[in-house]
Amino acid sequence: MIPSCTKDSLIAFISFPCFQRTNVYKTAITLSIIILFWGCAAVGPDYQKPEVKLPDTWQQKINVEISKGSEASIQTWWQIFADTTLDNLIEQARQSNLDLQTAFSRVLEARAELAVVSGEEWPTVVADGTVSYNKLSDDGVFRQIAPDNGFEAQGLLALGVDAIWEIDVFGRVSRQVESEQAMFEASIEEYRDVLVTLYAEVALNYIDVRAYQQRILNAIDNREAQQTILELAEDRFAAGLTSKLDVVQARYNLAVTKSVIPVLEIGLNYAINRLELWLDIKSDSLRIMLIEKGVIPSPQQLVETGIPADVLRQRPDIRTAERVLASRTAEIGVATADLYPTFSIAGFFGLSSRSVNNLFDASSFTWGFALPFNWAVFDRGRIFSNITVYEERARQSLLHYYNTINKAYEEVDNAIDSYNKYNIRTEYLMEGVEANKEAVELVTIQYDKGLTDFQNVLNTQRSLFQQQDDLLQSETQVVVDLVALYKALGGGWDSQADSTEAPINELDIEK
Repeated sequence: MIPSCTKDSLIAFISFPCFQRTNVYKTAITLSIIILFWGCAAVGPDYQKPEVKLPDTWQQKINVEISKGSEASIQTWWQIFADTTLDNLIEQARQSNLDLQTAFSRVLEARAELAVVSGEEWPTVVADGTVSYNKLSDDGVFRQIAPDNGFEAQGLLALGVDAIWEIDVFGRVSRQVESEQAMFEASIEEYRDVLVTLYAEVALNYIDVRAYQQRILNAIDNREAQQTILELAEDRFAAGLTSKLDVVQARYNLAVTKSVIPVLEIGLNYAINRLELWLDIKSDSLRIMLIEKGVIPSPQQLVETGIPADVLRQRPDIRTAERVLASRTAEIGVATADLYPTFSIAGFFGLSSRSVNNLFDASSFTWGFALPFNWAVFDRGRIFSNITVYEERARQSLLHYYNTINKAYEEVDNAIDSYNKYNIRTEYLMEGVEANKEAVELVTIQYDKGLTDFQNVLNTQRSLFQQQDDLLQSETQVVVDLVALYKALGGGWDSQADSTEAPINELDIEK
C-alpha cells in the first residue's frame, strides 16, 4: 500500500517551468514518485513507552507522623526543617555547584547536536565563485586545433550556488532527529538528577556538621563532669579517705574522654570541607556561617511519599533511562534505513563569463540538476549485523530501565524502614540517657559519702557518655534517613511543571 500524500505538491512539481520540455518529463515523473514516498515510510520500530507494573503501596509506611504544619512539597522538601541556614546553603549550591554547571553544559551540548541533525532535513546550499586566467598549451593535447599564432590567454569569472537535498524516503533522517531529540530530553533529566543529588548531599553534609558540633559539646560537658569527679577523688585521697587508685582511674577516664574530642573535630572539619566542595567555596565564609553551634535539623512536617507509580514520574534517573531507551529504539530505524536506497536532489545555478561586463547577461546563465541515489546492494550482511547491534543496545537500555525502577523501589522502601526503626531506637536511647543521668547523680553522692566504690562512678559516667553519643548518632540517622527518602523519591524539582515542548526553559540555572 502506497502511503497517502497530497497531490498538490506533485502537480506543482510537474508544472514547474524548468520541466516543460519533453526531454525532462521522465525525470520529473521519477522525481515526483520519490516525493510521493517522501517522509511516508520511516522504517524501524515505532517507540512505545514500556508498561511497568508496580505495587499500589509501599511495603513500609512511615509510622511517625509530624503534623505541626501542612504537608510540604517534594519539590522543596528541605523546607520541612525550617532551618534558614540550610535553605541558604541549598540556594548557594544551586547557583555555584560545578557538577550542576557541567550538567547544564551537557544540556546545551545535546541541544546543539539536535540542531545539527535536524539540519539534515533541509537542503545543503553552498555559494561559490572563482576568478581564473589561463592559457592552453600550443604543443599540448590541443595542438592540432591550435591557431597559427597560438592560443590566447583567457580569463573566466564564475558565480554560482550548488545545492543537494536528501529526500527522506525511508525515514533515515527523521529517525536520527527522533534519536537526538530523545537524547536531548535525557540530558534534561540528567541535569535534574544532579539537582536531586546535590540538594540531598548538601543537606546530609549540613546535618553532619550539626551532629559533630553537638557530639563535641556533649564530650566537653562530660569532660567537665569527669574533671569534677577527678577533683573529688583527689580531695578524698588527700583526706586519707580513699586510695590513690581512685585518682589514677579518674585521670584515665578523663583522658579517654578528652581523646575523643580531636577525632570529632576532624570529622567536623571533613563535613565542612565537603560542604565547601558542593558549594564551590574557597574562602572562610562557610566556616564563619557555621561557627555558631546549631542543633541537628528536626522536621516540622512530612512530605507525602505517594505511591510507587509516582517515582516513574518524579525520579530523573528513571526518566533518563526511558528517554535513552527511546533514542536507542530510533537508532534501530536509522540502521534499518541502510537496507534501502537514498535519493537526493542536486542542482546548481550560476553565472559564467569571460568578461565582467557580460557576467549578468542571459547568455552567461548556467544551471543543471541531478537525481543521485545510492544503494548498498552488496553490503546487506554488514547492515543486518549493524541492525542487530542497535537492537541489542535497545534491549540493554530496556533492561537498564527496569533495573533502575527496581532500585528506586528498593531505595524508597529501605529508607522508610530505616527511618521507622531509628525513630524507635531513638526513643529507647532517650529513656536510657535520662535514667543514666540520674544514676550518675546518685552514684556521685554515694561516693562522696563513702557509700560506694569509685568503680561504680567510673562505670556510670562512661555509660552516660556512650549513651549520649549513641543517642545523638541515632537522632542524626533519623534525619539522614528522611533526607535519603526524599532523595529516593526524586525530590528537588517540580514534575508537574514539565513541558516537553520547551524543556530547556525549565532549567533554573543561568548559563
